[in-house]
Amino acid sequence: MSGHSKFANIKHKKEKNDAAKGKIFTMIGREIAVAVKAGGPDPANNSRLRDVIAKAKANNMPNDTIDRGIKKAAGDAGSVNYEYVTYEGYGPSGIAIIVEALTDNKNRTAANVRSAFSKGNGSLGAQGCVSYMFDKKGQIIIDKEECELDADDLMMQALDSGAEDFSEEEDSFEILTSPDDFAKVREALEAAGIAMVSAEVTMIPQNYVELTDETAIRSLGKTLDLLDEDDDVQAVYHNWDE
Repeated sequence: MSGHSKFANIKHKKEKNDAAKGKIFTMIGREIAVAVKAGGPDPANNSRLRDVIAKAKANNMPNDTIDRGIKKAAGDAGSVNYEYVTYEGYGPSGIAIIVEALTDNKNRTAANVRSAFSKGNGSLGAQGCVSYMFDKKGQIIIDKEECELDADDLMMQALDSGAEDFSEEEDSFEILTSPDDFAKVREALEAAGIAMVSAEVTMIPQNYVELTDETAIRSLGKTLDLLDEDDDVQAVYHNWDE
């Protein structure tokens, strides 16, 4: 989920129960399958697969689970075909929401997403209705406690490798890249031994909206919870100032 404290949200998600971890592993497993089918099973020749593997490791996915997923996708030409779909809409008080899903049944996924919006007093909109309010960026989050470099040295290393922006938060560093330069920057930091809490291409709101109405907050929370529980949903972005 988007928000000012991306690092806090990541820590919260990683502290959730095993069911939540299982959902994350399922999501990443699908991404591995799609990446292998698109570019082959060798990460050295498949930058998309390298990015998914980095995401898997950041979420503490065991190496043998990653390897099994790659081998299964490479050896099973008749396996389920997943495709990416994106939905856009509004939550209470006009909160902008983007939903990215990876599905083998678009009708099922669309019905589930529509239901999540309506149960939270929101509505699906046309493609492009809210995405113009977001910027697509590569985003890398680094835990200060896990980083041996000071802010200036890390910033120079990130910018030298192609990053667009660097910011320091209370407990973390955030590095932003263009989507095209994301893999290059991530791989440069990885080669330098810099541990990353999160590394992904994401949608960042240009502006955040504050909610003060408790009913609206509960309704939005219901929509976000329902989307989070849906196995087809890979990512949800919104401009709520949590």
